[in-house]
Amino acid sequence: IEFTGGSQFTVEAPSNRNQDIATTAVRSVLPNVTTKVTTVNNRDIRVQTAQLKSEQQSHDVAAALAKAYGVADDKVNTSFIGPSWGEGVTRQSLWGLAIFLALTFLILAIYFRTWKMSAASILGLLDVLVITVGVYALAGFEISPAAVIGFLTILAYSLYDTTVVFDKIRENTSEEGTKSSRTFGEAVNLAVNQTLVRSINTAVIAALPVGAILFIGAFWLGAQTLTDISLSIFVGIIVAAYSTLFVAAPLYSLFRENESGIRAHDKRVLEARDRATVSAVEV
Repeated sequence: IEFTGGSQFTVEAPSNRNQDIATTAVRSVLPNVTTKVTTVNNRDIRVQTAQLKSEQQSHDVAAALAKAYGVADDKVNTSFIGPSWGEGVTRQSLWGLAIFLALTFLILAIYFRTWKMSAASILGLLDVLVITVGVYALAGFEISPAAVIGFLTILAYSLYDTTVVFDKIRENTSEEGTKSSRTFGEAVNLAVNQTLVRSINTAVIAALPVGAILFIGAFWLGAQTLTDISLSIFVGIIVAAYSTLFVAAPLYSLFRENESGIRAHDKRVLEARDRATVSAVEV
């Protein structure tokens, strides 16, 4: 409801935290309304619905929840989030993402001295974002502001991992002249192999504490915000390790393989190999 607007009811510390009780209570007042019930801090019951039409409906729902859980009326807190606020959050999130990607593209283009490496990095970041959001949604979790923070945070991690790999690619391809015995694609593949173990180790080390936070937030404290942000970061770390090696690096190779200089270099390497093979056979 943070993005679409709606009504929220919080039942403070009921003795019975069965979520089905809340669903039944709300539907006794509004049979057709869709509800989302969660336990907050392993203590309270939070009920979220679409925006109700009147204060009387909100009062009736709050009273039904208080009666169902056997608590006083003042133990049920009611709050409202308007759709305009949700639209503002969505708009600011998209603006933040757009500015981040634009600045990242510019800085990487200056750092690597080629827009193609920068473009491959940005496409890798988008791949991380799309897959992470997809896995998050597929698991049935609601996209919340905390999850959005996690998504934006993981882009920074993915960018770091991509920069490490691309630095090695630049090192391997910077001397691709007449003395090189590898094609451009082989040099890129070598850089991926050289950084593979480091990328995996970095991902595992980063994922372990985030996984611990996820476990504590989801199963121990019952903190929804902590669960949302740690889940998005946990999934994003795993996806980023994959995307850097198997999406961003191959894309960079694809972007440059048709350049005249690269094609001429690859042709010289392959011809030299053919001559070496013929000489070996003749001997």
